[in-house]
Amino acid sequence: MDSKKEVTHTGIVKEIGEGAIKVSIIVQSGCASCQIKGTCNMSEQTDKLLEIECNPFEYKIGQQVLVKLKSSQGMNALFLGYVLPFLVLLTVMIIVSNLTNEEGIIGMAALASLVPYYIVLYYYRNKIKKIFTYVVHPLK
Repeated sequence: MDSKKEVTHTGIVKEIGEGAIKVSIIVQSGCASCQIKGTCNMSEQTDKLLEIECNPFEYKIGQQVLVKLKSSQGMNALFLGYVLPFLVLLTVMIIVSNLTNEEGIIGMAALASLVPYYIVLYYYRNKIKKIFTYVVHPLK
């Protein structure tokens, strides 16, 4: 993979299962990596647990690894998580606003339209999970 076209994180192997490992990575916001983060309360760090399909016999619990994801897959995640729901919300707002002038109804209909969207996303989570493939490499 070209390093400019991938997102990488270092992580630690937490669990080893059949055909997969679980890796804990620390995701930092832009503020968390800032040199003057102590001057404001904007720093943010979250610990994420990723299940990565690979040969589990190559890894040990506690081992440091490098996790890679193609940046194009990151853009797909951004589209599914933010852009598409925004388009659904906006479309429903426009359609309902043409049917009624009640702002409360327009807002509630727009918000309610996201419920089926996220239910469908949850229903297809296993298919979506296959699209986003992580590559893991041991760090020496």
